[in-house]
Amino acid sequence: MTFPVIVCVGAAIVDCIIKDFNPEPISATGFFAGSSDLMPGGEALNQAVTLQKLGKKARIVCYTGQDGAADILLNELHRFEVDTTFALHPEGAKTPVTVMFVDETGDRKSITTTAHRYNFHPERDMSYLDGAQALSLCSLFRAPFNDPDVVYALCSEASRRGIPVYADTKLPNANRLTLHDLRASLPLIDTIFPNEKEAAFYTGKTEPEEMADVFLSYGIKHVIIKLGADGCLLKNAADTIRLPALPEQTIDATGAGDNFAAAFICMRTEGKGLPDALRFANACAAISTTTTGATTGVKSRGQIEALL
Repeated sequence: MTFPVIVCVGAAIVDCIIKDFNPEPISATGFFAGSSDLMPGGEALNQAVTLQKLGKKARIVCYTGQDGAADILLNELHRFEVDTTFALHPEGAKTPVTVMFVDETGDRKSITTTAHRYNFHPERDMSYLDGAQALSLCSLFRAPFNDPDVVYALCSEASRRGIPVYADTKLPNANRLTLHDLRASLPLIDTIFPNEKEAAFYTGKTEPEEMADVFLSYGIKHVIIKLGADGCLLKNAADTIRLPALPEQTIDATGAGDNFAAAFICMRTEGKGLPDALRFANACAAISTTTTGATTGVKSRGQIEALL
């Protein structure tokens, strides 16, 4: 028997999270920070692990190396029973590692390497869509979704199979695509989840509702703008819904958007309406910021329901 799964395609990365970094040197080559943590991360891993915690079956499609960093990622995925059949790790490949500097507000800056520009081609074998309830493109505008042909191949195949497509977005770090570059794929996307900075970058607008209107003009059904401390905005052709952020103490915002997307997709695959799915996602994202790391804050569905 094939159980329905939610397929998460995108990055699995090891995050080195450094907090309270002091730029003043303490020696000729040394600096001081309040803490440092080595955490499994990346958009696809974050979403897949959170979905498993929420009681869904997640399948990850990602690219890692054969090194110690890959061991960290695969151990995390196996611990939460994510389907890793399509987690590729060819010989000689390097696993992406990101160094993240997190300030006292939870905001972050990151350093990436050329390993993030991996030779990953999820369009070549899409059998991972067998039995899928939903397809999540976890990092639109970043590899492998910085190639319009790759995006269209996945969106069109999912559409052919009747599988709804969800897309989180990222600012570019290599190829700089525009919305116009993806115009063939965008009408095939059910919901897109840019944060406010990403939405401003891709639309050229400054107001969230105007940003959403630009995305909608390309044929996307539902647009959710994640507004950080100001909550979130959902807009489609018929409705506009605003939710304030929940008053949780933010320790680290790493992965909050991934948790939001996972929770929203979880609710929608269970037939929940947009307002209920949005509230659940908003709460999941808030809880995810209360600890260091992208996947440590959320423990279970019950934890989110209790906050709501």
